[in-house]
Amino acid sequence: QVQLVESGGGLVQAGDSLRLSCAASGRTLNGYTLGWFRQAPGKEREFVGRIIWGIVGTYYADSVKGRFIISRDNAKNTLYLQMNSLKPEDTAVYYCAASRSITSVSASSYDYWGQGTQVTVSS
Repeated sequence: QVQLVESGGGLVQAGDSLRLSCAASGRTLNGYTLGWFRQAPGKEREFVGRIIWGIVGTYYADSVKGRFIISRDNAKNTLYLQMNSLKPEDTAVYYCAASRSITSVSASSYDYWGQGTQVTVSS
């Protein structure tokens, strides 16, 4: 079992930056895929980006590429999402998720989910 707890959401203005954290516990994450998703009201859950724990390399959705950066702190077992140049369309509940396998964009392939943190970007 993996427990995930997101934090760091809030209300910001367009152009601002925000960093989300996802603290993981329960087991070592080596070989797990850790992903970030978001869901805006009335919309489907959308893939944002992912990292494979223990391997260098990230993958991002086109909508956030060049603005968002995923990183991790192995010692703290924590995943981060640095969000820069935020836009109103980035407004959503952001979730981190973990998959026991190497995967990417499909939410259904992730086994564990956090409770989400709200990000609101005003224009």
